[in-house]
Amino acid sequence: MQGNLETAFDAIYLTCVTVLGILMLRNHRGRRQYLLSGIMAVTLGAGDAFHLVPRAYALLTDGLANHAAALGIGKFITSITMTLFYLLLYHVWRARYHVQGRYRETIALYALAALRIGLCLFPQNAWTSAAPPLNWGIYRNIPFAGMGVMVILLFYYSARAHNDRPFRHMWLTIVLSFAFYIPVVLFGDSVPLVGILMIPKTMAYVWTVLICYLAMRKDNKEIQP
Repeated sequence: MQGNLETAFDAIYLTCVTVLGILMLRNHRGRRQYLLSGIMAVTLGAGDAFHLVPRAYALLTDGLANHAAALGIGKFITSITMTLFYLLLYHVWRARYHVQGRYRETIALYALAALRIGLCLFPQNAWTSAAPPLNWGIYRNIPFAGMGVMVILLFYYSARAHNDRPFRHMWLTIVLSFAFYIPVVLFGDSVPLVGILMIPKTMAYVWTVLICYLAMRKDNKEIQP
């Protein structure tokens, strides 16, 4: 039952974010923010597929324990693509609000991203192990959380300053995604039930992508002859 329900949910999620991303890539009409949003959404879907597809296969066959290596490699790839997701989201912010300069934010975000990816590359993460160390899961997520905090604050203050209704909840989607993700990092192995928080975390990411898509569709309607 769990395998069927989780697989169906993941299939819907991957389809939604990928399709929305492709639609933005096809209909951005030369606007950089929507081109970046499309790339961001497709990156999210493709990256998560490396983890969710092996997980679905394991759940539907002989169990997660027998596929630790494939699941670990998928989690590693997802960790990298999620870092790229936030870099792209940062550039969506710059494009939407026509930000010029402010290179300190750019340097800080890229430094955190480089640190995050660098930490993911350490063999101490033991990605293919059935019981990877918790401390390295925490280490690599510290700069990732720093990226999240930066992007949250940038969208929060910019949306308020520009009275940007389509993006007024963008900051909240990121807050929710981290609020549901952090307990899984800390307690997912010791309390398996905590893993259910990945469902609302995933829905928060769909909301992020949907905000970008709906804003594009609204803008496209307004510029139609």
